[in-house]
Amino acid sequence: MRTTLNIDEKLVDEVVGATGEKDRGRAVNAAMAAFMRYKRLEELRALRGNIDLEDNLDELERLELEKMRKSEW
Repeated sequence: MRTTLNIDEKLVDEVVGATGEKDRGRAVNAAMAAFMRYKRLEELRALRGNIDLEDNLDELERLELEKMRKSEW
């Protein structure tokens, strides 16, 4: 998507340098993706201690194997 934004040139240059991207658009996209990942992780950290998760890896693996076997037929 093309859009026009007023962005600090020095900041864009920093982002280009930090990401290693040569294309400014790709650099800005990479920076936005990294920011959103950071925000999602921040939200998960805020849930720490509020959710009781049960470890059911064995059950998940069993279900995955069943699913794979069914798809073979």
